[in-house]
Amino acid sequence: MGLRDPPAAPLAVTPASGTFAGRVISPIMGVLIAVEGLDGAGKRTLIDGLIEDLSGKGLRAASLAFPQYGRSIHADLAAEALRGGHGDLAGSINAMAIMFALDRADARAELSNLLDANDIVILDRWVASNAAYSAARAAQDADGEIVGWVGDLEYGRLRLPEPDLTVLIDIPTEVAAERARRRGEMDATRALDAYERDGGLQQRTGEVYRQLADRDWHGRWWTYRSDDDRPTLLTLCSEIFAG
Repeated sequence: MGLRDPPAAPLAVTPASGTFAGRVISPIMGVLIAVEGLDGAGKRTLIDGLIEDLSGKGLRAASLAFPQYGRSIHADLAAEALRGGHGDLAGSINAMAIMFALDRADARAELSNLLDANDIVILDRWVASNAAYSAARAAQDADGEIVGWVGDLEYGRLRLPEPDLTVLIDIPTEVAAERARRRGEMDATRALDAYERDGGLQQRTGEVYRQLADRDWHGRWWTYRSDDDRPTLLTLCSEIFAG
């Protein structure tokens, strides 16, 4: 795409500041947990419940959702492209992946502050979303070229922090699609975009997600299949925080 490597610009300040210098060297930073899954999988519901549970155990917990529609120009441009705007932007897998990656990069300072101020920060989507959807669009699996490219871009070039745990909500594609459809009917601001309307894409994305989980892609993964798993997830999060 003609992009040139920008000069290296470390995001770190000092470990004592609570911002990230590779995260692992800063003992005061919170635990970072990412929740992944298809559109309509129930990520927001799980995150809200988990934050309530963690708060009940005396832990400070916060969340941050992606894409940051209405807050990030890159997220808004991507959303407009998925609804037919900006010419052929949505037709390029790599261009859309870069837009979503830059949306996450836009939130680096906010995420750093949240990690500094909380014991646990939970992300509603993170880098694995870009890997899964991009691979599905390219008809590749988790070992394909584009998954590696996304990891190199976001964790390498953009220096985003890797989660301490990624939770995959694994539910049938049909269930997730119906939830997303009903959500769009009740809230005009959440009408289905091109990705959400494509049942085949959602099916392939779910398959790539499961492969990423099997491979513990860029860190530890854990699969959540029903509300019966929530107490186990709460215990797991608490254990990770305790070290």
